[in-house]
Amino acid sequence: MYRIAFGGIMHESNTFNNISTEFDAFSCTIGDDIFSVWKDSHHEVGGFIQGLEEQGYTPYSTFMATATPAGPVTDDAFDKLTNLLIQELKAIPNLDGLLLALHGAMVVESFPDADGEVLRRLRKIYGQSFPIVVTLDHHANVSEQMVDQSTALIIYKTNPHIDQRQRGIQATELIISILRDEVTPTQALAKPPMILNILHQNTSAEPMSSIINMANQMENDDNVLVANVAAGYPYADVSEIGPSFVIVSDNNQELAQTHADQLSNMLWNSHDQLTLNLPDASCAAYQAIGSDKHPVILVEMGDNIGGGSPGDSTIILEELIKQKAGGFVVVLYDPECVETCIKSGVGNEISLKVGGKTDQLHGNPVAITGKIRMIHDGLFVESEPRHGGQKYHDQGLTAVIAVENSIVVLTSKRQTPFSLQQLLSLGINPQQMHIIVVKAAIAYRAAYEPIADKIIEVDTPGLTAVNPQHFTYQKVRRPIFPLD
Repeated sequence: MYRIAFGGIMHESNTFNNISTEFDAFSCTIGDDIFSVWKDSHHEVGGFIQGLEEQGYTPYSTFMATATPAGPVTDDAFDKLTNLLIQELKAIPNLDGLLLALHGAMVVESFPDADGEVLRRLRKIYGQSFPIVVTLDHHANVSEQMVDQSTALIIYKTNPHIDQRQRGIQATELIISILRDEVTPTQALAKPPMILNILHQNTSAEPMSSIINMANQMENDDNVLVANVAAGYPYADVSEIGPSFVIVSDNNQELAQTHADQLSNMLWNSHDQLTLNLPDASCAAYQAIGSDKHPVILVEMGDNIGGGSPGDSTIILEELIKQKAGGFVVVLYDPECVETCIKSGVGNEISLKVGGKTDQLHGNPVAITGKIRMIHDGLFVESEPRHGGQKYHDQGLTAVIAVENSIVVLTSKRQTPFSLQQLLSLGINPQQMHIIVVKAAIAYRAAYEPIADKIIEVDTPGLTAVNPQHFTYQKVRRPIFPLD
């Protein structure tokens, strides 16, 4: 029986965010603790465990680390993370293969292609023939090094990411086939010269839906083991930026490259149709207030927490207050004001200046007055397949403030709005609100689209502004659309 280990290090690094990601920002699980945290999740790690157990193999757990997207990871943190992974791997004798969960858009101070560097370090220890099957996020900026140093890549097929567990199961099936000498993975990479705007990365809409469908059709060929589509992560100033197409064939390099080029050309041929025409905060607030449908979802694109922004933008909140909106809910990262609320106590009136404290890009602190409705521990559980795949969430100590008939939620930790439980756990029924502000781009849709009567994507400034022209790229390969 083959001895197959699993683990991972995952981070999406926004290089325009000048707040580095330290080791303490990572949630780390080691050894058997991984089972209690990840086994029942909709993440690929849960898929690794399920896939191995269903095939009759013992899953050998090692090390798993994740952190909320933010600035680049420090060298010290990266060394600690990789050393912990390697330490746990070395503790398993006679290891035959590894299932590895990486993100594909992690940047470290000294390593722009940090995911490729993880693989390089593993190859240095285990050699080139050792099977390493890697899962990547759909937002991976895939590099040649990732392709060369992995035995096979498997990339999420959905955005929002709701197929992660399935990709984990697929990875286990592939690595077992490799170990049994049933297949010989051969990979090819194609990258069109473009940055795909995050607005156009929804896999249920064009242009991505047709490309994903074509990739799925390619996998019907017995010679194609995996047909991968990655939309890329646009907030990393690295040479690997942009969409990628990786075909894993069964020992047929020419076929793999032909299919990868075909998918790449499909996207490139649509690039001149990928336009932007979004309202600013003032217009979006006006539209939402005037809507006779609810809830209206206002998507604050410039403060997309899942893209590495601070989560404390006040730009839409300020407009809602200015235009006298009612029945809205806004969640802000503001640990300082949470502490003030705790000292004041539940049921008391309080005046605060909330949000806008991290930097000068996301608005100024906004004055609110209301009643403290709840202090909550910030823990909640998501049992459904949602973007990110995690089951257990922690947004830190949380204060819920009723501002007339609206609600402002203040958290101590940045929390991506991928789960309705974020609000439901606080006694807020999102379907009864008139306006809900989500700090996201696409990923919120799995949770919020089923309840939304109207969605308005808002062009707000910030670290995740929807238009790449807001940023100064210095390290990307040129020429590249839409910068040139």
